[in-house]
Amino acid sequence: MRFEAKKPNRRQIQMALFQNVHFLTSVNNIQDLPIHSGIEIAFAGRSNAGKSSVINTITNKHRLAFVSKTPGRTQHINFFRTDQHLHLVDLPGYGYAKVPESIRHHWQILLSEYLMTRTVLNGLILIMDIRHPLKPLDLQMLDWFVPTEKDVHILLTKADKLSKLQAKAALIEVSSALKKTYPRVSVQLFSSLTPFGIDELAAVIDRWTGGTG
Repeated sequence: MRFEAKKPNRRQIQMALFQNVHFLTSVNNIQDLPIHSGIEIAFAGRSNAGKSSVINTITNKHRLAFVSKTPGRTQHINFFRTDQHLHLVDLPGYGYAKVPESIRHHWQILLSEYLMTRTVLNGLILIMDIRHPLKPLDLQMLDWFVPTEKDVHILLTKADKLSKLQAKAALIEVSSALKKTYPRVSVQLFSSLTPFGIDELAAVIDRWTGGTG
């Protein structure tokens, strides 16, 4: 009797992807980016959109990425490594008005150079508060990264702040807007509080890294 190997479910994919994830390094200049033979998946988003909470939720480590009550606190690119040679990259939050102009300019250069030139970067997870999606700086991030022809996946975070009907309507509206200019960009709902959307996100990252999901 023959038995076919079962395809791993999404929870198994999540556990395999983020096994023994740990902090690797933090950099503030493009020339200090770490050299490695692995794959990077970057996480970007406006300040207070829930980026660090997303990283903590999918890795099941509540204090892996620093969650600040003060937007604009994360000023460096933070790298986390897993046993699978996958690197999760926490990019500085953008769009916080009280950040000095000199720091904002430095972030802009750092983010744009990293997104457009980093060869080991396989994909970008772009995080937006579901109540305030597709702001001008979010679109700027897309304009920097989409020309690389690498994958972009948008998380509409804090979906728990809306009713299920409202969240679904927001998802449809954002998906429709993206199709006009960014047809290759995918989008989903996510909540770190509930939590919700972890399995779907894990499957996306698994696909980007050549997994079996």
